[in-house]
Order: sequence, then C-alpha cells, then structure tokens
Amino acid sequence: MSDNLKMAELLLPNIDKTPDYYENLYPARNLPEGARVVRIAPSPTGYLHLGTLFAALVNRITATSTKGVFFTRIEDTDKKREITGGIEDIIDGLNRFGISIDEGFVSGEEQRGDYGPYKQSERAEIYQTYVKELIKQGFAYPCFCTAEELEQVRNKQEANKLRTGYYGEFAKHRNITFEEAKALIDEGKTFVVRLKSPGSEENKVIFEDTIKGKIEMPENDEDFVLLKSDGIPTYHFAHAVDDHLMHTTHVLRGDEWISSVPKHIQLFKILGFKPPKFGHISPIMKLDNGAKRKISKRKDPEAAVHFFAEQGYDSECVINDLMTVAASDFEDWRRANPDASYKDFKFNLKKMSVSGALFDEVKLLDVSKNMLAKLKSNEVYEKLTAWALEFDKDFYGILTANPEYTKSVLAIDRDVPKPRKDIARFSECKEYFSYMFSELFVPSYEMPENITTEDAKEFLTAYKSVYSECDDRQEWFEKIKQIAVTIGFAAETKEYKANPDAYKGHAGDLSSVLRIAITGRRNTPDLCSIMQVLGKDECIKRIENTINSLK
Repeated sequence: MSDNLKMAELLLPNIDKTPDYYENLYPARNLPEGARVVRIAPSPTGYLHLGTLFAALVNRITATSTKGVFFTRIEDTDKKREITGGIEDIIDGLNRFGISIDEGFVSGEEQRGDYGPYKQSERAEIYQTYVKELIKQGFAYPCFCTAEELEQVRNKQEANKLRTGYYGEFAKHRNITFEEAKALIDEGKTFVVRLKSPGSEENKVIFEDTIKGKIEMPENDEDFVLLKSDGIPTYHFAHAVDDHLMHTTHVLRGDEWISSVPKHIQLFKILGFKPPKFGHISPIMKLDNGAKRKISKRKDPEAAVHFFAEQGYDSECVINDLMTVAASDFEDWRRANPDASYKDFKFNLKKMSVSGALFDEVKLLDVSKNMLAKLKSNEVYEKLTAWALEFDKDFYGILTANPEYTKSVLAIDRDVPKPRKDIARFSECKEYFSYMFSELFVPSYEMPENITTEDAKEFLTAYKSVYSECDDRQEWFEKIKQIAVTIGFAAETKEYKANPDAYKGHAGDLSSVLRIAITGRRNTPDLCSIMQVLGKDECIKRIENTINSLK
C-alpha cells in the first residue's frame, strides 16, 4: 500500500464509500436544453438580509426565465456563529416575499428534492469521501499547525512585506510523511486537512463572469483548509462538492466571493468536476448625503428584510422595486406591461449593474403606491388584516369586527377607474383610516381661516336637517350649494372669484367645514362616499358634536 493510501486510511478510517457511489446517487438532471440550475446557500448566522433576498430574486428569476431549477442549501458549517431559528427566518422570509423554492429547504424544517440533504452539516460523510480521494491522489495532507504557529507565520510575512497565507515555504506540513503524521496523531494532536495546491501565483486564471464579463486573476497557490479539525468542510470545499453533485449550472452570488474564484476553479479541476459558470452580484447601494455607499447591517434598518414586513410593504411591491435594481431594462418593460407578473420578464444577467445599483426607498414608496392602487378592496382587506394580525393586533381586532364595513371603507375611491394613490404601506392605514372607526377617531374643530364660528355653526345646523345618505354626489353637493346662498356664500367658485367682495366664500369652503366635522381633517377621499359608509346616525352625531364644541 502506498504512503498516500496509508495516509488516507489513517486520517479518515471510517469512510468506506468512494466518489463513484455519490456520482451514481446524484445523476444528471433531466431538464430542457438551456435550463439553468441555480441556488442560494445562506448561513443561519443572522436575520435575512436585503442582499440575500436580492440574490435569491436574481437566482429565482434566472431559473424561471430558462425553465430551470432554483434550490436552497443551508451552509451551517460555522456552528459558533449559528443562531437559533436562523434557518426559519431565512426561508420564511423568502416565502413571505414570493420567492418560490423548487427544492432544498422549503421551510425551516422541511427539505424537498432528490439531491439532498440540503444542509451541509448533514453531508459530512460526502465531503470526507472526496477529501479521502484527494489524499489518495496526493492532493491533500494533514496540517497540525496550532493557531499560535499560524499567527507567527503571519507576523513574519507581514514583517517582511510578503503576501500572507499558508503557501510555499510557509506550508510547514506540505510534505509530511505517513510516519510523521501517525506519530503526531498518536500523541493526540489535532489536525486539519489542506489542499496541496499545484498552482503558482505567476500563472493567471481567466474566466468569463456572467455579470461582470472577463476577469483575470493570479492562480491560487495557497494550501487552504478543506476539512476543519471537527471533520466539517470549509465553504470552499463544500461549495465545489455540493454544486457538482447538485448539478448547479450557474453560481450567482455576492461579489465578495470574486477573490475566491481561483481557489474554486482549481478545486473543481483537481476533483475532476466541470466548473459551473460564475456570476458575481454587486452590492445594493444607497445614497448617503449625496454619495453612494453599500447598505449596512449596522447603519440601515432596511438592511433587514423584516423591516419591510414590519412597515407593511406589500411583498410584490418590494420585489418589483428590487427588479428595477436587478435589471436596467425592467422599468421600460413594466411600463409596457403594467399588469403582467414580474415573472414574465425575460431576465438577462448582462443587464445587471457591474458596480452596484441604487436602492431608493422613496422610489419604493412610489412603486408601492402605484401597485396598491391597482388592488381591489377585497384584496387590500386580505393583505391588510394579515399584516395587522402579525404587527398590530389591536388594529386587527378593529378591522375584523365587521369585515363588510371595513371592505366598504377600503373601497372608497378605490374600486373606480382612477383610484387614489395615498397608501404605500399597511403601517400607514391605521392613521389614514382612523376617522372611519369610532375606536380611533380623534375629532378636530379647527375651522378654515376664512370661516367664522357663527357661519360654521349656521351651515352645519342647516345641513344636519337636509342630509340624506341616499343622496348621490351631485345631490349631496347641491344641498351644500343651496345652503351656501342663504348664508352669504356663492354657490359656484367662479361666482366668488368674479366678485369676491360680494360673498363670504363659496360652497367649496363650506364643504371643508363639513369635512372637518365628519373626519377631523381637511383632506380626505370623497366625502360623500365617506358619509355613506359611516352611516347617517354617526354623521349626525359628529355634526352635532362639532356644533356643540363651536359654542
């Protein structure tokens, strides 16, 4: 038995399978030509970040556009940083925003698909099988360096202004023998398994990034870690094995991984795998005092996807806005296809920004107003009550106490050809609609500056006796005009403007008095509709309360 074979058995004695076993277990996917298999592989070390949602969207729409597959894989190899509920938060967040998952983790607990398990901590035997094969071939070896020894190497390199890392003369155990390794293991020394890199920094790696174009970098010559001392792989090695066995065609990920591409390409070649195509997504940017910078987890609340849910942004509005960030031609397509699903858009990676596209919450508000305005009252009711149930239970109780009444409230100036665009997020609804619910209504008796208290009282007293909830808009306003002429106001605005000294004001001014009495506000949707929904008894009560307060 050769030393390499003996070394492989010494380091991984319990591994009895070969790579061929897994190659047969995970056969090629049966997909149409041109279909792309893509994934996101988040770590459950924190909340779902906007960047992760954005990357998931890019991968999802890539799969959709090519009739491919989008899957999720959990990279939980960093157990020290993993948080309880991290997987649930990530997957639930993707589901909340409509990022449908074809396979992998489809919920916090459920995995679906033929290429699992989809959690790296459950794939240890697979990784160790491929590492054992590399050891047999002389492409991997054990390293017994302590953290202190590695720190000494780094300090020496920095002192001599050399590139830091475990390579060349600094790779202490690169040529360790079987006997030396066995003796150290017998002493109880722990070890990691490192790649024995055949590369040279003098050589170049050239690859075509599907987003950024041609990239040229030095070849990897570092003997980086494949397996940590607990037998769990590093990201680099797990990525190569997993994306090979899961038949990923395109790895679309954050551009912080560009510097690792030489390592990954080298690993794919050494393992005998066909490398996937790589595409690196630039970070989402925002304006800060006129300058563009990356959205920060520390500085920006919108960095957490939960922010958008809590604020009550409709998930489709957020996704449509992110599509404008992802594709430079999406806005033109949306204008031409205002009612189509974003999933119908033919996405092209080449249309992505190579330097980082700008996320603008003001623009999101505008997108959201336009999209929410298109929803029917029943749809708004379902979405609003679902949001309130999670984030404002008191408001939920008010909304659901009389569902038909609430739907009538939401229908005002909505189920019409040109609906108002007042609401951008559901968190605004409690304040916006407060005057429609007695539990929330806060009256105001501050009349317009050009209306005297006596005129306001006289108008409201007269109006109270003629109001009918059966009046349509024309009849409703006609009664206001009729009262106007009896107390010195012009029936028509143009009459008042033609001879302002002859009148105290016009009928529109008196309608403002009525609006304040009914809603406590000077600007609302159609007042006639508001009064019809409130009902005559409530309207008369509010008018009387106003008259009494003006006294």
